[in-house]
Amino acid sequence: LRPAADRPPPLAHPELHIRTRHVALVPDGTRAVPGLLERMRDALEEGAGGDTRLVAAPVGSVPLRCLELRLEPRAWTARYGPGAPGVCRAVEGAAVLLLRTRDLFALPFPLARPVPTALFVQAAFRGWGLRLMPAAFPAARRPPVSPHGRWKAENLAETRRRRLMRDLGIKREVLADGRERWYGCGKETARCFGTVHARTPQYLLAGRWTPPCCLRALRETARHVAGVLEAAGVRYWLEGGSLLGAARLGDIIPWDYDVDLGIYREDVGKCRWLAAAAAGEPVEDAEGFLWEKAAEGDFYRVHYSRSNRLHVDLWPFYPRGGVMTKDTWLGHPQDVEFPESFLRPRVPMPFAGFTAMAPNNARAFLELKFGPG
Repeated sequence: LRPAADRPPPLAHPELHIRTRHVALVPDGTRAVPGLLERMRDALEEGAGGDTRLVAAPVGSVPLRCLELRLEPRAWTARYGPGAPGVCRAVEGAAVLLLRTRDLFALPFPLARPVPTALFVQAAFRGWGLRLMPAAFPAARRPPVSPHGRWKAENLAETRRRRLMRDLGIKREVLADGRERWYGCGKETARCFGTVHARTPQYLLAGRWTPPCCLRALRETARHVAGVLEAAGVRYWLEGGSLLGAARLGDIIPWDYDVDLGIYREDVGKCRWLAAAAAGEPVEDAEGFLWEKAAEGDFYRVHYSRSNRLHVDLWPFYPRGGVMTKDTWLGHPQDVEFPESFLRPRVPMPFAGFTAMAPNNARAFLELKFGPG
């Protein structure tokens, strides 16, 4: 069913072979029931005045579980929950699905697998309703599957699901029981977005926020770096947009792509990883985080890993006449000197799932950096 460039047009477009008004998508091993498909068709057409575009009937003796499906495109997330009677957006369990042919082939991924998940997500994007039928199709008895055969089937299903989620722009599924499935970047992969130009990552241009897997990696990196600095006696504080996120949300701003910490320059030698980076030697710590001196100037970066370059920037400040200054300025509007009194003392502030250190008057500090507001 997948189009291929080397096939003639009729084979490259399966929809050209379908002449009927409706399409039924039937799992392997489903046995026919006289009249049930017709009843499904009638139920679909009866709901034509509302939002019903899909009808589902169970296969086998296990009833379908009705689910709510809420999409959060900006957050790359799909959330499932228990559905109310008559308000299903997805179902759990083997099912025959029936819909109009024109609706199926109006979808961008009409035949993607796994088919039910692909249809439910694309339908939810469009606000389509799903109606459940009480009658069921019998399932044929299947021969036992060997452990190796089960392993192959599970791996194939996982590969297909990951490919589908990539195509649909979903990085995270929150299941009805609270479990989560992640489909984005990790410690062993590159981050989800490329080089940032003009301080605008590509996902913002698409109307989305930072992928949740990237935010998770940033939180983990920030927590790790703060712990290492505190253990070494390095004085640090939340800077710039990271302090703004902490003050407003207690977290990273949803569209931010790095974390900024200020440090006292004189404390760099207290941390073995910073000292190595200051000597010009990128070094990987015991937990796989990469510490290095930034190529753009006199500051440091701690990356989530060698492969994944999501990072925390460490900006070395030093006091001069009661004012904190530094040697590298990148031209950001908020990149300004400030009185050292903001750091005497530093205060704890919730941030990204842990307690970080921050200037003692966050509002005044932020207004100095960003202006009143």
